[in-house]
Amino acid sequence: MYVTDDLKFVLSTQCFVIKNKIRMCDNKTSDALEIIDAGLVAAQPKYFLRKFIKKNKLLVRSKTISLSKFRRIYLVSVGKAADSMTEFACTKINFDGGITIIPKNYKVKHIGKNIDIIHASHPIPDRCSVMAATFVIKLLQSLNPDDFVVFLISGGTSSLLALPWGVDLNQKKKTTEILLKSGASIHEVNAVRKHISAIKGGQILQHLKCQAASYVMSDVVGDDLNVIASGLTYCDNSTYADCLKIVTKYGLEKRLPPSVMRHLNAGVKGLLPETPKRPKIPNIIVATNADCLEAMAYKAKLLGYDTKILHSVHGPVNITAKKIIETFSFKKKSCLVFGGEPTVFVHGAGKGGRNQELVLRIAGNIKDNVVVASVGTDGIDGNTKHAGAVFSSASKNHIATYLKNNDSNSFFRKYGGLILTGPTHTNLMDIGLILSE
Repeated sequence: MYVTDDLKFVLSTQCFVIKNKIRMCDNKTSDALEIIDAGLVAAQPKYFLRKFIKKNKLLVRSKTISLSKFRRIYLVSVGKAADSMTEFACTKINFDGGITIIPKNYKVKHIGKNIDIIHASHPIPDRCSVMAATFVIKLLQSLNPDDFVVFLISGGTSSLLALPWGVDLNQKKKTTEILLKSGASIHEVNAVRKHISAIKGGQILQHLKCQAASYVMSDVVGDDLNVIASGLTYCDNSTYADCLKIVTKYGLEKRLPPSVMRHLNAGVKGLLPETPKRPKIPNIIVATNADCLEAMAYKAKLLGYDTKILHSVHGPVNITAKKIIETFSFKKKSCLVFGGEPTVFVHGAGKGGRNQELVLRIAGNIKDNVVVASVGTDGIDGNTKHAGAVFSSASKNHIATYLKNNDSNSFFRKYGGLILTGPTHTNLMDIGLILSE
């Protein structure tokens, strides 16, 4: 992403998305926290949606759509960034109605008076997620061919909007929980989600009778529209056969509910229809993790660091940590900013998240004059209230014991370094850095 002039102006000053930054700052961590904060600021929807949503106009690829020619304009916004995306869109478009679906722990941003708010569960769906799905379907079914729908989609949608198919809600909840702890990538998790859903992978659009466009924030490595939000307004290139391969790969055949296994096997035998394989409406990716990394690199250079970017870190967290260390130069006043989404196989009963665990794994293999930090741009890391952690010179004692129990949060609670932002109302995966003072 080109860092725009207005964003450069913001980044040239101190940013305060990190709530406990002042209390945490010292001579070693000050620059690291400033750079992380810059990435969090750059993830806010207002900085990129303005390129696509104009006053009663939409930019759809190279085409401009004037909304004045349609009878009514409706909004469907879902995800961790749903209310902040809606907030901006409502300054440009006079919507006749719509729905915004956000996590339950969110304090709603100011949005248009015609937009209904629904709170649902993340990362495991609940009855509110099902209710939200039925409300969206009813809205789409009520529209006429001369209406228009603007979809705003961001990470978290897979659980916030749910309509199980072939299984009940409890079985889908159990399946989701097992998959998220198995070490499977989000591509693999969402492949299974789509095939036990009546709306994912573009299936919800079977209820759409009018024109529409979908603006999507990417929270997955590779920015694959099939995977982001489980392809809600797109389509799906995975199959039932792929799902069974994933189940076998992680040894989940006997752990998943029997109804799920019966459903997937029926799909492989051709007894159930596949998910749509072609998109019905245009889907435009408006922001990615790379946008945050560019802003972080810009801030690091302002602070005098020789800076490099490592894109799309993914895979098992231990391998990701090793790759980051190998990529970093360790030269004085050097900085490596990185982003993506590693995976963690949860085998312990501790508290933590992939960012805190990544920092802890790197911490055991760095020198005392090196700082490492990593956060989730959504402000929530794993099963904690923290966004991530920063490590500078804390004790390295017993790191292996904390990692063995997936208890990185307890380590940072004891020695310091936990980063607190609260929900950021955005989601562009994880961002981090390693730098030499």
